[in-house]
Amino acid sequence: MKNPKIVIVHDWLTNMGGAENVVLAMHEAFPYAPIYTSTFTPENMPAFKGLDVRMTSLQNLPKPLRKLHKFFPMLRAKAFQKLDLSEFDIIISSSSAESKQIRKTSGNQIHICYCHTPIRYYWSHYNEYKADPGFGKLNWLVRLAMPLMIPALKKSDYKAAQKVDIFVANSTEVQKRIQKYYNRNSTVVHPPVDVDRFEPARERGDYYVALGRQVPYKRVDLAVMAANRLGIKLRVYGSGSEHQKLVEMAGPTIQFFTDRFGDASNNAVTAALNSAKGYIFPAEEDFGIVEVEALAAGAPVIAFGKGGALDIVQDGESGVLFHEQSVESVVDAIKRADKINFLPGTLRRKAKRFDKSLFISKIHKIISDQII
Repeated sequence: MKNPKIVIVHDWLTNMGGAENVVLAMHEAFPYAPIYTSTFTPENMPAFKGLDVRMTSLQNLPKPLRKLHKFFPMLRAKAFQKLDLSEFDIIISSSSAESKQIRKTSGNQIHICYCHTPIRYYWSHYNEYKADPGFGKLNWLVRLAMPLMIPALKKSDYKAAQKVDIFVANSTEVQKRIQKYYNRNSTVVHPPVDVDRFEPARERGDYYVALGRQVPYKRVDLAVMAANRLGIKLRVYGSGSEHQKLVEMAGPTIQFFTDRFGDASNNAVTAALNSAKGYIFPAEEDFGIVEVEALAAGAPVIAFGKGGALDIVQDGESGVLFHEQSVESVVDAIKRADKINFLPGTLRRKAKRFDKSLFISKIHKIISDQII
């Protein structure tokens, strides 16, 4: 297969996040590859301006319905299955949801799935999502629907996973989940991080940072309550369904920052992390790109010791790991971190192993291994 035609397929492009940065790096690796996605909100995605983004039939839904696309996983699966990708030799799906449902049209096509995680609310975190789905006033409806819908959705997702030719996992945690839930082997390639965006200050500030979507499983509340208890300064960046609750529980030493899209701006976050005393990350995440960004900015990471954090943080060297999602555990970890002399330059060097250039060269290698 000489000069294969490549296509990139991603779940949805409605808000920027770690998975969307992976897609941008894939596009950098393969600039002639079009990007297919279920729905696209270009006004929220300036980084995708001018790129060849193609949508499924879901983009034709009225805008209010399109905004509710996360309620319709089976519709998304069907929309991806209907895509005609017959002109392409290699399909790269970027998937934490249904993009892996694409269908090959010939035995010569190769489907490589870069898996951010097997779908969390079907497999690894079903009980947590059922307890608190994160849809606010509509939580009751989602709780009722989940036991009715999930068995068929799991069956469809498992079937799609068996048709993938090569799985690539974004962390060793996700590699274990792919083996457990799909019974498939995978290669780990960590997501790309723009390490050079950060310039660590030698003299650190007197505040900590918490950052990310303010939804239940991110457990930003633990960072807020720990900061309250210790009376330390905490800057919280981002927004989400938990935002008002977090603001109401916050004491006088805690500040909140959002921009017009409800997410912290890159410039503000970069400046904050470059001088932060530390970054507090209480969630169990599939990988955790912001943890790497904090290290690149010279800030030690105080993280829950499960999931992707174990690939990133060495306890006592690049941060402190705690092993219970409780206020007491976060408080103890902050106290412990305060006694360790973390050197910003050393932390930055540890972040370099996740640099975007390494991601691109590894993805190129996976593709070149398929070209006969």
